[in-house]
Amino acid sequence: MQVFKSGFVAAMMVCALSATAQAAQCTRVAAIGDNFTHDLAVLFSHNALKNTIAGKGLIPKGPVKTTCKSGGMIECYSSQMACKGGTPAACLGPWLCF
Repeated sequence: MQVFKSGFVAAMMVCALSATAQAAQCTRVAAIGDNFTHDLAVLFSHNALKNTIAGKGLIPKGPVKTTCKSGGMIECYSSQMACKGGTPAACLGPWLCF
């Protein structure tokens, strides 16, 4: 269930960010990952970000910024600038790209 929640949040953030930056060539893409351990939460957010960027056909630029919050589960938010110029990958949500 958490995977679907994370994918939905990432997709909504990408849509919101891309709508505000349609005139620009680059936009900031964000993704969320959560788990019981910090390392896995970071891994999930980085993979969701990578696959979301690939699914949109964007090329990542610059460093990935990641922040995490502790609670019952650890939630990590990763973001990175991405620019137009790539070919969209076939993805089933932010977790599985071909």
